[in-house]
Amino acid sequence: MPSFHRVAAAFGLVLISCSLSGCGSISSFVAGGMADLIPAWAGGLPAGAPPRPGTPEYDAYVRQRETPQGEATRGPDPSTSPSASAIH
Repeated sequence: MPSFHRVAAAFGLVLISCSLSGCGSISSFVAGGMADLIPAWAGGLPAGAPPRPGTPEYDAYVRQRETPQGEATRGPDPSTSPSASAIH
């Protein structure tokens, strides 16, 4: 018959492992915040990742992406240029 100390130690290890595995699912806010702290070399977010939705940085990121950046560098529209109607 196993000794009482071994059964108590096994029960304690099972209890601790179950409580630790539940920590990530208790609060999604805490789990998401901890994911941002993991370095890129350990599997965290890469350097060029956009900010998380709901933060002020994300709002600024969305506003910056919505501005027409390539209007002046795109050049003339080929369908409205005079050479578009020429027969080749």
